[in-house]
Amino acid sequence: MTVRRPPRRVSQLLGGAMILMIGLTGQPALAAPQQGAETLAGAFDRAAARSDVPRDLLAALGYAETRLDGHNGEPSASGGYGVMHLTSNPKVRTLDEAARRARLDRTELRTRDAANVAGAAAVLRSYADQAGLTAVQRDDVNQWYGLIARYGGSSDKATARLYADAVYDLLGSGFRASTATGEVAVDGRPVAPQRGDYADVAPVGAADMGTLSTDYGPAAWVAANSSNYTASSRESSYPINYVVIHTMQGSYAGSINWFQNAAAGTSAHYLLRSSDGAVTQMVRDKDVAWHAGNWTYNTQSIGIEHEGYVDNASWYTDAMYRSSAALTRYLCDKYGIPKTRSNIIGHNQVPGATHTDPGPNWNWTYYMQLVTGTTTPPPTWSTIVDNTTAGRFTASANWGTSSYSSQRYGADYRFADPVAASDAAWYKVNIPATATYRVEVWYPAVAGYNATTPYVVVTSSGNQTVNVNQSANGGGWRSLGNFTLAAGDANKVGISRWSGSTGLVIADAIRITRV
Repeated sequence: MTVRRPPRRVSQLLGGAMILMIGLTGQPALAAPQQGAETLAGAFDRAAARSDVPRDLLAALGYAETRLDGHNGEPSASGGYGVMHLTSNPKVRTLDEAARRARLDRTELRTRDAANVAGAAAVLRSYADQAGLTAVQRDDVNQWYGLIARYGGSSDKATARLYADAVYDLLGSGFRASTATGEVAVDGRPVAPQRGDYADVAPVGAADMGTLSTDYGPAAWVAANSSNYTASSRESSYPINYVVIHTMQGSYAGSINWFQNAAAGTSAHYLLRSSDGAVTQMVRDKDVAWHAGNWTYNTQSIGIEHEGYVDNASWYTDAMYRSSAALTRYLCDKYGIPKTRSNIIGHNQVPGATHTDPGPNWNWTYYMQLVTGTTTPPPTWSTIVDNTTAGRFTASANWGTSSYSSQRYGADYRFADPVAASDAAWYKVNIPATATYRVEVWYPAVAGYNATTPYVVVTSSGNQTVNVNQSANGGGWRSLGNFTLAAGDANKVGISRWSGSTGLVIADAIRITRV
């Protein structure tokens, strides 16, 4: 997407001591003259306290929308700005609400992270006031479900639930996001959202949703607004010769909502989610979606949108690549489209295109190998990190050391009581390449050890939590599942003390293997 950037200027937030400035790198930098640079984490703390909105809920909302990337003030495809995706389009006007509620300039809201977060918090607080939430209720993240669904702006309940569920899934699993001003962290915790009016409908793509695509079996079906595509009878009216690959410049739920908006003037046949490759179809194959910006190519192509932003590679997960390639392979076989780069193209390759998606972070070589079935087996790689591995394991002084159980891996293992805080023990692993890995854990099983120990896996799309019963099945490798892990030397697996069960939480050893 090519968008003219708003002018940058130095200004001051009304009602606060924090000055917003542009740093030497050209990225927005926040500084308080008496306290030094303010981090994005600090902006969440400040906004949450000022508007009395749960801080972690606010951060999870931003992460679900943008991975906490403000994209230098440029809008998403649906007109959303900043880390909190404050939106200005004919249907959703959270940017306007933020300007009114927080009394902040619209340019500041679009381009400055701290203002953007403060504006979103003010909007959410106004929703809470309108819903009659008391101070005690506002402290309970589970009471905010309907307000988060409202923030997403969809009038379709299945889409609204998809949006809100994504936020609460992040609260449940926790996440850590690296930003230009440091890390923003949310520890996972048990959640029980009060869904209210949304409890009687399944979210888009759920197994029990009941409305599935008749063109592609694995896809859910949610119709785009009829104002955003042309009804047709392909392939009798037009041949289907191309598959066009797009990046949404937005979130999965937000893009589904946008294509349901009559004012969008755009659509695509299929949309894919980053975290798990889930597919939603919004325009039938026989109809002409408005996605390529070129009528001839629109009539002869099927458009596939992928969740994310072109300048952030973390959105392009292995799960999404594989799901998208399976869809493209199916379409090519069904319509006789050659499986070549002349017929499977990016939006940027459409004649006359002004868009750059899917962008330089899209791995065309890998994608085409998946489409054609010519991928070579991944290189063999595996590593084990024990709690005694030098420089690879860290835990606070709250974790004790024991050699009590003979089921241990190595000389000993670590233990701690469960508490209502993460205080995680971490295993640091040098992952050689961003790819899919099997994560296995070893622990001694003793009757009375914790039955719901939270293992936290740091994936390329955020933290995922898997609860393990450590009172059974010990003394061997137990798989947590396969995950997309990002390349680099960092903490990749943690064991949190935040468990709803009694009994000691154990940290012994992990094994990670490329698959």
